[in-house]
Amino acid sequence: MQIQVNSDNHIQGNIRLEQWVRSTVESTLERFDDGVTRVEVHLRDENGDKAGPHDKRCQMEARPKGHHPISVTHKAASLEQAIEGAALKLNKALEHFYGKLRSKRAVTQQEISANDALLQEEFLERLG
Repeated sequence: MQIQVNSDNHIQGNIRLEQWVRSTVESTLERFDDGVTRVEVHLRDENGDKAGPHDKRCQMEARPKGHHPISVTHKAASLEQAIEGAALKLNKALEHFYGKLRSKRAVTQQEISANDALLQEEFLERLG
């Protein structure tokens, strides 16, 4: 899984911050490593130089293989809280997405099995 970190002009982007973001995303989403090609992380200070509650925003966008991107946003008082909150939200969103995908596959498999049974029954009737 490729992780891309972007920040606005008001957030001091440095190697240490980028490494921390990468390790947070990797550890939180490691079970989806094979299914997600890329995660884009966008960090923003919504009030710029002014202080304010919940003015740090982290948006994460995951790109599951062969599917539309899934995006979440979390605002918090600190950048660390915003990043951790967004990572947890993205984890939940991916769990939900893959859960729905698995249940769709299960229903499709049941339909195929039912159709196969009907075809087999029809075939046996024609033979007999």
